[in-house]
Amino acid sequence: MLAVVESSAILGVDAYLVRVEVNLANATIPQFSIVGLPDAAVNEAKERVRAAVKNSGLLFPFDKRITINLAPADTKKAGAAFDLPIAIGILTASGQISDAALNDALFVGELSLDGAIRPVHGVLPMAVWARQHGRRRLIVPAENTREAAIVGDVDVYPVRNLLDVIALLADPDSVAPVREDPEAALRQETDDSLDFVDVKGQSQVKRAMEVAAAGGHNVLLLGSPGSGKTMMARRIPGILPSFSVEEALEVTKLYSVSGRLPAGEALITRRPFRSPHHTISNAGLTGGGTIPRPGEVSLAHHGVLFMDELPEFNRNVLEILRQPLEDGQVTIARAAAALTYPARFMLVAAMNPCPCGYYGDPVKPCNCSSTTVQKYLQRISGPLLDRIDLHVEAPRLRPDELTTPPSGEKSAAIRQRVEKARDRQRKRFQGHGVYCNAQMTPRLLRECAAVEGEALTLLRAAIDAMSLSARAYDRILKVARTIADLAGEENIGIAHVAESVQYRALDRKFWA
Repeated sequence: MLAVVESSAILGVDAYLVRVEVNLANATIPQFSIVGLPDAAVNEAKERVRAAVKNSGLLFPFDKRITINLAPADTKKAGAAFDLPIAIGILTASGQISDAALNDALFVGELSLDGAIRPVHGVLPMAVWARQHGRRRLIVPAENTREAAIVGDVDVYPVRNLLDVIALLADPDSVAPVREDPEAALRQETDDSLDFVDVKGQSQVKRAMEVAAAGGHNVLLLGSPGSGKTMMARRIPGILPSFSVEEALEVTKLYSVSGRLPAGEALITRRPFRSPHHTISNAGLTGGGTIPRPGEVSLAHHGVLFMDELPEFNRNVLEILRQPLEDGQVTIARAAAALTYPARFMLVAAMNPCPCGYYGDPVKPCNCSSTTVQKYLQRISGPLLDRIDLHVEAPRLRPDELTTPPSGEKSAAIRQRVEKARDRQRKRFQGHGVYCNAQMTPRLLRECAAVEGEALTLLRAAIDAMSLSARAYDRILKVARTIADLAGEENIGIAHVAESVQYRALDRKFWA
């Protein structure tokens, strides 16, 4: 007898339909085989399913030849999410479950040997696929319930063991489907323990952080050890605007696929802050592996990627950043397929001006030779520097600043100004698929960041004096647009351009 159960699998960051076809046939020698390019974890489902069905008190057709086909058969299948649909298919083919009970239902879950159902990765993209393709019921492990229910328009049924599934299919009205409100999830309180009010001095750097957050710009912090670079970088998520539902779903899909979504959570509600160690590999940063998984640049999507001690990273790793910084996505090419992951993040990099850290310090002398300093700085290539919008020097704190209690603004106050600036940008870019000024295309830049009069004269003088590239010119305009938005002004003035140009002077001071 033949039975077909619908399930789902992940390719990149999106889900696709997998039809689990189960055929039972009489055989002199019983056999249990799985075809359709299964990996080792899928093949091992034979033992898990056999034990789970038997230990749940159900009948397993030991005397039959069981053939499982995972269609489409030309796509590699990985993971343990097919355990549950395989078990349901065998029970249906053997007459223990009615075919009609499977209509419009999608099954995912890993089975333990006692019949319990364990959580799996990637349930959120599967729920999105189910909603888009008219599957009305989604049967998932209990731990994945909130993650699947946040999508809406799909009845999500949590199950804890194989007997729960049998009871649900026998009487669908016996269990109420679970629904989650994404707006309510985003209104949950977030951790505000990292606040800019704790940062002493550094008013100019704080201003640069506000501009960067308001426009989604990349920023490089350069200064001697102990000047507060890392402390300020870790507080940037606290001044970034709240997630929209669309942004939260995009980020949560990435965390769901990579298995990093906290157990029982429905959404990632706070903008991510990723801080990889400088020993990270190419695959760790951009994604990859035998079964490609999102890397740090994708896990920082719509959030912050903080790279401390930037020159200590491998040169190849730094150069790989060029594509995601420019395109907002990263493509991983393999022999079988090329996968594209979103990677629209705000890069915050911090570094010392030399190996000892005190080049240019007014108090502590530097013991590095000029050649050593230049070699150290040249680990950061010109093209990568060009892709960083704001270059900011974090000076050593004065003794009076160190001994005085912090008296700066709270992150909440800065965040209010950032929110207002982002609201202006959202209205301006509505319908263009752009969230902030840093993402402006060349056409939008011409339309929304036009400069005239004295501001244009100053900009031309800066281009000539600083030998700016075309990319650096575009980024000056984007930052100037953000500064004008923070000031609540529609037109870019000379003061906005002057401040924006100032943020491009540091690379000429140290790298010239």
